[in-house]
Order: sequence, then C-alpha cells, then structure tokens
Amino acid sequence: MNRTSAGTTSTNGGASTPGTSFSPVTPAMPQIDMPRPPDPQLDPAGYLRSLGAVRERSKVVTEKAYRNQLHHFDVDMDKFDDVVTFVSNIIKRDYDAPFTSIPGHGRHQHFGVGGRDRIAHLLSTFPEDVDSTERCKRMIDLFLVSVLLDAGAGTRWKYTSTENGKKYNRSEGIAVASLEMFKRGLFSGNKSNNYQVDKEGLRQLTVEALTQGLQSNPDNEMAGLEGRAQLLIRLGEALAEKKEFFGEDGRPGNMLDHILSHPSTQASSVIIVPMPVLWNVLMNGLGPIWPASRTAINGVSLGDAWPCSSMPQPTQNSSPSFSPFPNTSAGVQPWESILPFHKLTQWLTYSLMQPMQSIMKLQFAGQEMLTGLPEYRNGGLFVDLGVLTLKQEDQERGLKVYAEHAQRTGGNGVEVAPMFKPDDDAIVEWRGVTVGFLDRLCAEVNKSLQRELAGHELNLAQVLEAGSWKGGREIAELNRPNTKGPPILIDSDGTVF
Repeated sequence: MNRTSAGTTSTNGGASTPGTSFSPVTPAMPQIDMPRPPDPQLDPAGYLRSLGAVRERSKVVTEKAYRNQLHHFDVDMDKFDDVVTFVSNIIKRDYDAPFTSIPGHGRHQHFGVGGRDRIAHLLSTFPEDVDSTERCKRMIDLFLVSVLLDAGAGTRWKYTSTENGKKYNRSEGIAVASLEMFKRGLFSGNKSNNYQVDKEGLRQLTVEALTQGLQSNPDNEMAGLEGRAQLLIRLGEALAEKKEFFGEDGRPGNMLDHILSHPSTQASSVIIVPMPVLWNVLMNGLGPIWPASRTAINGVSLGDAWPCSSMPQPTQNSSPSFSPFPNTSAGVQPWESILPFHKLTQWLTYSLMQPMQSIMKLQFAGQEMLTGLPEYRNGGLFVDLGVLTLKQEDQERGLKVYAEHAQRTGGNGVEVAPMFKPDDDAIVEWRGVTVGFLDRLCAEVNKSLQRELAGHELNLAQVLEAGSWKGGREIAELNRPNTKGPPILIDSDGTVF
C-alpha cells in the first residue's frame, strides 16, 4: 500500500489520485513553436527577464560544477547516483507504478495537508450562479497571494488553524493561513465578496493585519514578515497600474480574460496557451512588486536575478554598477555576469496553471521551458547527500553570520548551519547549480525507474513534486531533527524563498 503526497492511500496499481481536486497531468497537445527570448545584445534586460534565460544562464555555472571549478562549493559527482537512488525510492514508496497519478509541482497540493482537500471544499461552498470563469478567477486570486507569501517561514513558526485547531508549519502552514485569511476577506476590497483579491483590499493591508493573520509573535515568529506585507501592498499598486492584465477592479484573476483573448491563444483551433503568454503577464504585470534594491540593468529591474562571480565578468570600462566582481575576461558584456532565476514567478506559473487546467480545461504549450525551482529544499538535497560541500572559507563565514543572527534574534543554536543573505555570491552560485542539477536528476530518475514507468516518462514538474522537493525536506529532517532546517540557511527578506 502506497501513500500519495496528499495522504490518500492507494492499493490499486497506480489508479490512485492524490487528495486534490485538480488533474495531475496535462493531456497531449499539438506542438507549437515558442518565440525565442530577446537578443541579449540588443535587449539584455528583456533577455534576463525571459523564462528561457534561466536554464541557458544556469548552464554556465553547472558546467563549472561538473569540472569542480565552483568558487564556493566542492563538487563530488560520484555522489550524484545517491541522489538519484534516494529520490527514486521516495517516488516508489509514495506512488504506484507507472506513477501517472503524480501531480505537477504546484501550490494546490499544500492546501491538502492532512489529507483534506480544502480547495474542493471551498469550491463546493460557492453558489451555483458562480460560473466556472469566476470560480477560476477566485482560485487564481487565492493562489497568487498564497505563493507570494510562501517564502521560508523560519524554523519556529507554526499556524494553528481557526477551523480545526490543528497546527501546521512551513509551506503547508502558510497555505492554510492564506486560505483562512482569504475566506475572511482580508485581501478583498469588495464588501459583497470576501472570496477575491483586489487592488483596494491589498492597498488597505497592514503589517499588523498580516502579522495577526499569520499568528506571528515573539514566541512564534514568522521570518521576513514585513517584507511579505510590503510585497502584497506593492502587489495592490501593480494590480491598479497594469489594467491590461488585471482589469479595472485590479484582480489577479482577471488575467484569465487577458490570456483567453490573447491572439496567440486564439491562433489554434482549440484553446492552447503558449507559455510566454502567461509568463508575460506574471513578469510584466507583477514587475513593480519587487524591491527597488534588486538587480537592475539599463534602469530596468530584473527581479530575482543576481550578479555571480562564477559567470563571465565584464571588462573594467563596461562594468555595471551592480557588478562587485573584478574584471576577469575581455569583451564580456555586463549582462553576462547576471544569473536569473525568477523562482517565485516560476512557482506562480506552476501553481496558477493548476486551476486554469482543471476548472477551465486550458492547455499550456511550452511547459518544458520551466525549470526546477532554485530554493533551499531542492538545493539542500544536493548538499545533504554530499554532491555539494561548502568550501571551508565559506563555511566559516556562514557560521559567523549564523552566530550574529542567533545573537540578534535569540536563536538557541541547537542545530548550527552556515547562513547567508539571499544576494550572497555563495547562495547565487548554489541556486544556479541547483537549476542545472535538477534537469540532470529528472533524466537520471527516469532511467532509474524505466521498468516501472513502462513506457511513460516523468516530467520535471512531477519529479519536483514527488522527489526532489520532498526528498530535500525529508533528508533535512533526518540530519537536523530539531529544526528540520536546510543545510545552508538564508537570512530571507520574505521575497525570495
């Protein structure tokens, strides 16, 4: 008997469905040519903000990792097979072959913590006159806010559900908390409908209201709370500004109207959404929400993109203000030193596709453009299993930061781990390698499970969901049972992880 990720037992040879209301797989569809990203020589900011740039630029760092030439990590590729075996065994433990019931990675599964499908229950409470379009818009509203709140919660925070009194932590705790705040109308400016997120509701949001909603206090502290609150407040401004995506009332769910009416969506005889259409909404529509201190090029904010010393470095005379690294290569342009990830935007993309696929039966072409998510669970998996090891100098530097952080916050130091800021060069390098290693892991897991798959193949989103993210969490719990934290800690501002 196996258990799926949402806690539903299965004994019928793979016919199980996770405890969720959304379809686990996307049906086959005609191939559609995806537009190429902007030419970085002509539009470097446009290129670095494109989805295609994430995988392309991360390959530069990953190739250095294969040669054990990283600046901050020693690499032992002989240990990679251990990661493949570990992840493959988790998949076999939790799902029945041929594993077709594995859902794609997305926020929806977190709402099912404890085996209860809270999304299905919520949908069932809506009156019959709430049509499929409005139901989908409400789920987009909820999922977007929930994902934006889903940075690392810290090791001490827990949420006690107001509906059943049970305690939840980490991503699942934030999911349940965001759902209950949504149902109370905390994010809605429409007095006749609690079940929406809009510009007015978010403009009225305060740090104090969010603190109360997340039950954060000195004994139950949520990390980066002010950063999360400011992110949502800025979201309200973006919703008001970007009317072409979010309509006059400034609802995230109104992106559905934009997507359905887009010429690229209408180009086929059936409704197929090219991935760049959704990506453009999220990157350009939500661009104003990112902190102003983030990396910019030619005056354009790049979001989750950072200078990295393992990338090619520009010459002195072309060195941009954001590059702190010395000249190492002639003829290199400033944009080449930047490593883009767009982790939250990708997490949003994975997550928002779920209600649109399930409720509106939309199909999305180009999902293979999405990468693995460079965050501490996926990245921690490769550290905990010995593929990546911090160099001694960085280990000592990170432990010093941890000691200062513990003294400042009153941490008990039961399980000590190196800590860095999100923009630290070691963290940026770690994230870049994680993207590349996850692609390799997906390919190797499919080889490992070839017999059980019986002609099927797991896509990257399924490996993330059933293997690497879950595996990263489980190995962390084994190695650090008190905090269950990752092997490398991020002093997060609440807007990256």
